[in-house]
Amino acid sequence: MAISKENFLLVVVALMLISCSTLSLAISDVGPFVVVHKKVSLNRLKSSGSEQVSVSIDIYNQGSATAYDVTLTDDSWTPDVFNLVSGNVTTSWERLDAGSLVSHSFVLESQVKGLFYGAPAVVKFRIPTKAALQEAYSTPILPLDILADRAPEKKFEWAKVRTIRKISFIFIHVWN
Repeated sequence: MAISKENFLLVVVALMLISCSTLSLAISDVGPFVVVHKKVSLNRLKSSGSEQVSVSIDIYNQGSATAYDVTLTDDSWTPDVFNLVSGNVTTSWERLDAGSLVSHSFVLESQVKGLFYGAPAVVKFRIPTKAALQEAYSTPILPLDILADRAPEKKFEWAKVRTIRKISFIFIHVWN
């Protein structure tokens, strides 16, 4: 049985319309879409000869549905290198509504000099329509050079240059 060109064209167009409508339904029912951003900053403590590591993690739900039983774990900070000063490396929330943001932070301290490569934080959450927990990983961090030898900042040099420029400017205006 041969299909005419017109009938074949109608079948192809019908299949395209069906697939487009299925795709639009799938896109509109994305569910939770969790994005995790991890930031780290270092602060040298001259009094104790250690370095403080401040960690901040933002969790965004950019999807169209609520994520439930949200758990954040950032346990790549080895206890033989880092001591927890404040906060916790794990925390949880009952729910993360669509379009919302939660933040978590903690502070660590290290007296061990060297390069440290941190792993991404892990966020696990539940979607009511799926039995298995879903996972999202944070953005990676750059390697941390703990207690690195850094060239001293020249804050006084900048102040001196600015002062000389101000005096020169005042002198020129008074002279004219």
